[in-house]
Amino acid sequence: MPLPADQLAEIEAAHAQPPRAYHNFGHVQALLQHHRDVAAGPGWRQPREVALAMLYHDAVYEAGRGDNEARSAMMARAAIARWLPDAGVDAERVAALIELTARHGHVRGDELDADAALFLDADMAILGAPPDVFDAYDRGIAEEYRGKVPGLLFRLNRRRFLKGVLAQPRIFFSDFFHARYDAQARENLRRVTG
Repeated sequence: MPLPADQLAEIEAAHAQPPRAYHNFGHVQALLQHHRDVAAGPGWRQPREVALAMLYHDAVYEAGRGDNEARSAMMARAAIARWLPDAGVDAERVAALIELTARHGHVRGDELDADAALFLDADMAILGAPPDVFDAYDRGIAEEYRGKVPGLLFRLNRRRFLKGVLAQPRIFFSDFFHARYDAQARENLRRVTG
């Protein structure tokens, strides 16, 4: 769904504040590529809502804060009302998908419908990236937390999170992402948590 140019500019600007090493517009572009891949594969039930959730899920991002997702969902609702009032977009669905990202590592597959599973998998697909891309992501996350959380605490919590992901029977909820990224994700996670 094409967006008004001013809306897209607003989304890009949001992803530049504060300056971000990973949760920037490049991350959004990677998710939009996954959106296209899923559209060409298993497909989406609500493609517009998922695309908007991808565009807004990290619009508000301050490392270490617990309300980023809620604030991003609020921004998405307001933007849909402002820019797409007559487009028939389910703004509450967009917000619900965004709010799900707060539960990475704590949500069960049986709690998700197909679109939610694919959306969360797209957001976590970076775990299954080639090692150099994964390492850049890992450094980017550390950079975003520098000065926000004491280094030792960040490293402990980050390692605990990644080990928790690795310990799951399935890292990805959908067969689509599982087949594409699970093996590489496990290799990356074993390497950095080993």
